[in-house]
Amino acid sequence: MTVSEQTDAAGEALRPHAEHAFAGELKALAAADDRPRPARWKLSPWAVSTYLLGGTLPDGTLITPKYVGPRRLVEVAVTTLATDRALLLLGVPGTAKTWVSEHLAAAVSGDSTLLVQGTAGTPEEAVRYGWNYARLLADGPSREALVPSPVMRAMAEGMTVRVEELTRIPADVQDALITILSEKTLPVPELGQEVQAVRGFNLVATANDRDRGVNELSSALRRRFNTVVLPLPATPEDEVDIVSRRVAQTGRALDLPAAPEGLAEIRRVVTIFRELRDGVTTDGRTKLKSPSGTLSTAEAISVVTGGLALAAHFGDGVLRPGDVVDGILGAVVRDPASDRVIWQEYVETVVREREGWKDFYRACREAAA
Repeated sequence: MTVSEQTDAAGEALRPHAEHAFAGELKALAAADDRPRPARWKLSPWAVSTYLLGGTLPDGTLITPKYVGPRRLVEVAVTTLATDRALLLLGVPGTAKTWVSEHLAAAVSGDSTLLVQGTAGTPEEAVRYGWNYARLLADGPSREALVPSPVMRAMAEGMTVRVEELTRIPADVQDALITILSEKTLPVPELGQEVQAVRGFNLVATANDRDRGVNELSSALRRRFNTVVLPLPATPEDEVDIVSRRVAQTGRALDLPAAPEGLAEIRRVVTIFRELRDGVTTDGRTKLKSPSGTLSTAEAISVVTGGLALAAHFGDGVLRPGDVVDGILGAVVRDPASDRVIWQEYVETVVREREGWKDFYRACREAAA
């Protein structure tokens, strides 16, 4: 596929890779970036941080924020990638771990596609290497028959590789990373050879706080990482900003109409999720029971995007309470027995009495009927 064909395909992609979606910003940053760059980095650490956090360049180019959160966390994450330690982004679901790892790889290496997706069935070959069995049977073990993993490719090319949901990967497969991260080499005993990492290589892994009981990281592997914990948005305003930005980006990809008048409903969804997540109303006067779900920012984005689609295709294009109620109900009620009771109590004790929420209360009653 030619470069132009790749560009056309990226333009038609439902979710373009970060290096394609924000190619203009990356190009502008590279042109304005006069600071030292580590080996094989596309941008300096300062420029990578600016790309993630947003800012305005000397020529007036606006860099949009990709992550809304503490600046120091981003600076520590970027600095880690400039050292010989791997980076582990840790946090509860919905704290933008995957989003941050993708943009880090795009800004550092210009390619976010070197990815190992962690699941309970991830084989060791996904971390080390596999074989083209047709060539293996015909010619025996050789470099031509070897199929490199994304990790091996990143080592050979001096790039950043991503490992998503590290704690979902079986422990014995996780351990394949220990030699790679400590010795910066990947032995290929079948050939009596090894692949050594070249300068520029590093690894970004993500892990979910709530999955520690699945395949907890060994102390030996954890020591190979510098861990950065990504928190939930600190304030309602931050969370509303994140949800609004991501909904707008997703809406453009889905050809949904912009809905600036939907900001009130976004605030409402964020308020509900934060209150149920924290177990107390915003004013601190009423204690609440928290449901079993995480009610993360990512779920809020999904609820609002779904509501916007309903408004666009089955309404007048204006985001209203009835468009988001069913999505909220689906996010809150994960356990039909206990969570439904928690939601009903919240509706009757909080939503019913809150000023300006009568329309939302009616929509809740209609959804429950």
